[in-house]
Amino acid sequence: MERDWSQVAVAMCDRHLGVGADGLLLLLPSDIADFRMRIFNADGSEAKACGNGLRCLARYVLEKGLIRAGTHQMLVETISGVRKVELHKMGGVANIRAGMGEPKFEAKNIPVVIEPGEGNIVDIKSILSYSITVDDRELLLNLVSMGSPHAVYFWHHPVSDFPLSQLGPEVEQHKMFPDGVNFEVARIISRQQIEARVWERGVGETLACGSGACAITVAAQLHGYIDNKVNIKLPGGILGVEWDRVGEVLLSGPAEIVFAGEWSD
Repeated sequence: MERDWSQVAVAMCDRHLGVGADGLLLLLPSDIADFRMRIFNADGSEAKACGNGLRCLARYVLEKGLIRAGTHQMLVETISGVRKVELHKMGGVANIRAGMGEPKFEAKNIPVVIEPGEGNIVDIKSILSYSITVDDRELLLNLVSMGSPHAVYFWHHPVSDFPLSQLGPEVEQHKMFPDGVNFEVARIISRQQIEARVWERGVGETLACGSGACAITVAAQLHGYIDNKVNIKLPGGILGVEWDRVGEVLLSGPAEIVFAGEWSD
């Protein structure tokens, strides 16, 4: 039976009357990959990419035996393209690494509305330090598409001190982002470690964001702040990200089953 998955997502994700979640993942058959995934945010909008969702879906597939025993990788079709996921399970812990595709910087791919005269393609250097003013505060944003749009702000203080609940909605809905944007505030701790918080479009502040962690890594590498491998410390845990500055970004971390249940119509 076909459902209005947007409305189902809103009902399920409600933290008072539903299950309570950042989004709803759909596991579907695919003609070009092992599986297809759709993602609906808590507000009912459909997302194009979700790194942590991709890893959670892979853990579910692994747990339910939906792939052949001994299989260590699978392909998942998403709106942003086919993604390869590697599965590694030791005991009760599943570590999953997902290919997140190559970062994009063209204005049309983020998308972002550039000031008149700058054209449709932005020089990487300028898009890494794009200034906007929000609530009388200047933010130098680093704009990256990881299949979904991201604006990364590097903060020189503990990210817990940043007024994300105040500025997050303002950046997400800024007129320069016609489809909205995911907003990350990050602090460089060392060349191998970053701490961050994320305001996710259609959701609000989240405990973790896989595509956001990838966008942070890409921007930090292009600035020369970090090495090719880094751990991103988020409120919900630590994600590992790798990028060789040439190919796709790799996202890894554990995925755990919290509970199981049924949703009644």
